Amino acid sequence: MSQSLPEPSRLPPSGGGLRASDADRDQVATVLNTAYAEGRLSLEEHDERLEQVLAAKTFNDLIPITRDLVVAYPGSAAGHSSGPSTSQIRIEGSAPHGEPERLVAIFGGATRRGKWRVRRTIQSIALFGGIDLDFRDAIFEDHLVELSGFWCFGGLDIKLPAGMEVRDQTAGIFGGTDIADLGEPQPGAPTLVIKGLALFGGVNVRGPKPEKRKKR
Repeated sequence: MSQSLPEPSRLPPSGGGLRASDADRDQVATVLNTAYAEGRLSLEEHDERLEQVLAAKTFNDLIPITRDLVVAYPGSAAGHSSGPSTSQIRIEGSAPHGEPERLVAIFGGATRRGKWRVRRTIQSIALFGGIDLDFRDAIFEDHLVELSGFWCFGGLDIKLPAGMEVRDQTAGIFGGTDIADLGEPQPGAPTLVIKGLALFGGVNVRGPKPEKRKKR
């Protein structure tokens, strides 16, 4: 039996006129992203259904969008495991920014955290300063994020949610890149590509620590 896709845990199988929340729409979008990554939906089908998700007002609007992708379980789905933790990663590509995000920290700092929108391209410069990027609650505009930069006597700290893949293409001169605690990449999760030069500086990338390390 094939592994089931993450499913909207709060959608009743019989439908309903109850108003849908942003969290409900995010769960349905996760199903679509996973189905596209596995080849169950074409790009055109994925984009068309994602537009329907964004326009949905009630559960009755959401349920038909994934009716052929998930199994409807009777009753409450509380406690039902949806599988990979990538269900927490939000990818909304309906209105991407054309311009890259530019972050500059010169004798200072720049920070992005919380529910900020991650553009496909990020450019960063840290000169005697630091940049802190926390992607754990962010909203991604694309499955691929290209981050380029120059870090001189400064650094870049990155925190990632579980399931993301990182491709390190940086060069280090009396500096470098340190990547840890990422775990295995999961289908449908974004990929982060890091490019640039660390000169007497460094890039630090951290994923969530394994559960066993949390034990006292």
